[in-house]
Amino acid sequence: MEKPFTKILVPIDGSRYSMQAAEYGIKLAQAYGLEILAFYVIDETAVESMAHLSNKPEDELRRDLQREGENCLRYLTDLAADAGVPFETLIREGTPHQEIVNLVSQQGIDLIVIGKVGQRGPRRIIIGSVTERVIENARCPVLVVRPE
Repeated sequence: MEKPFTKILVPIDGSRYSMQAAEYGIKLAQAYGLEILAFYVIDETAVESMAHLSNKPEDELRRDLQREGENCLRYLTDLAADAGVPFETLIREGTPHQEIVNLVSQQGIDLIVIGKVGQRGPRRIIIGSVTERVIENARCPVLVVRPE
């Protein structure tokens, strides 16, 4: 019988919830012999907002977020290596949900494993969550891992 999935995309943002989802994705990949692409997006809108609020230059904030992404991906790379899971990493800058959805077709992804953070109030209504937008726009199944 052919496997229904071969390559998992695990988008992370450095939060505890996204890292838990990535750890779950690694366990899933190990159990079913799947490959993983772990993906960190430097959110261009967040960089602009943080620069405005903090009076830090945007390029300095981008470098900070790049380092954060690299550190998170290094941790996951080590976990995947210990589990014997084929593992790739990628960092891009853009709008997270758009970058995630675009990567699905570019990389032959057939499952997204993503964390869920509960947003409430006006922020959720105005911005919406990355997870919700991925669910709405992805052309493959999306497995949402709730916080433990």
